[in-house]
Amino acid sequence: MEEYISYEEYLSRLKSGILTDKGNCPVTPLLIMLQGKWKTQILYQFCMHDKVRFGELKKSLPEITNTMLTTSLRELEKSGLIIREQFNEIPPHVEYSLSEMGKDLLPVFYSIMVWGFKHEDDILNK
Repeated sequence: MEEYISYEEYLSRLKSGILTDKGNCPVTPLLIMLQGKWKTQILYQFCMHDKVRFGELKKSLPEITNTMLTTSLRELEKSGLIIREQFNEIPPHVEYSLSEMGKDLLPVFYSIMVWGFKHEDDILNK
């Protein structure tokens, strides 16, 4: 695996193409994992809370259906971005949290947030 490159080197190499060892765009797998209306909003909840229960997520995202929330959580778990922990006690419950791979996305979300604030007026006026 290639070592990480600096932002300056990234900019200089970008025009010639930056590919993974398998010859793929390194951004595509993440974009595929985050596809859909709800996944980034769900992950945002994990940025604010260390552990979240299904009901708390549902309350934070009132427009999402139970089925869509369940599906999105399963896909995020399958992709390795979140961890599902089941507690077999009375009453049983499940807690979700970011995995280490999911936590690695925090600086990415920060950069997206900065971009969003910078271009907020442009986005809202479209």
